[in-house]
Amino acid sequence: MTEIDNVAGLIIDMDGVLWHGNNPISGLTAFFAILREIKLPFVLATNNASLTQQQYIDKLASMGVEVTADEILTSSMATASYLNDHQPKEERRVFVIGEDGLREPLRTHGFILTDLYEVDRADNADSKGADLVVTGLDRQLTWDKLATATLNIKQGAAFFATNADTTLPTELGDVMGNGGTIAALEAVTGVKAVSIGKPEPILYQQALATLKTDLSNTIAIGDRLNTDILGAVNAGIRSILVLTGISTKQELQEVDYQPTWVMQDIEEITAVLRHTFIDRINGE
Repeated sequence: MTEIDNVAGLIIDMDGVLWHGNNPISGLTAFFAILREIKLPFVLATNNASLTQQQYIDKLASMGVEVTADEILTSSMATASYLNDHQPKEERRVFVIGEDGLREPLRTHGFILTDLYEVDRADNADSKGADLVVTGLDRQLTWDKLATATLNIKQGAAFFATNADTTLPTELGDVMGNGGTIAALEAVTGVKAVSIGKPEPILYQQALATLKTDLSNTIAIGDRLNTDILGAVNAGIRSILVLTGISTKQELQEVDYQPTWVMQDIEEITAVLRHTFIDRINGE
């Protein structure tokens, strides 16, 4: 059986790895049970920006899994933290396309969220638009939101995205992700968004800081080659591709980077962890 050596922490994607929409993937509770049994620290790090940290905790609890706040990291949280560290204190006005999962961490870091059509206007000196436009998955996306974002970007607002995922796996199949919103705004403004989530290394770097592990003993688990696995490559850590989400085994032949391991699902990872940490030590 496959063995995983020198691992002190895991960075685990959620959509397509742990569930499809609201349907847990088979073996979910057993997977977390083995992580607790062998005392292997983990951070659940997702590009999905729609839910808050607490909503993810509640979602996992509804599936029979208990996690703590420091075991959840979303691309929204990573984006808010990144902007807080890099954005001048006098430029904190943000127009958000996104849901509570993005709005909450921005407010927590002291950003001011602007409203629809709150933009700089030549005919009104008192009008004040956004310094930043930040987009995340928004299942209530409207033309008015896109129009307001367009106006602000054209007036010089910096353009950031929590992630560039073009699709989102659900229980009904793959649907449009934040990448569709980014594409529309980039097309109309000519401005390219700065994306914080995977495959950029920032999300993984923040997760590593939480785990207090290093590049050599941390492994990422994901279902998507062009985000989870490429992000791990960019961050300099090993990775496991599971085949329960977006990417297929055939697609491995189409890219010039590779995961360290390919496994069918979290049930296979559970078996490998049990063999590596328990059976092998017991001489079984």
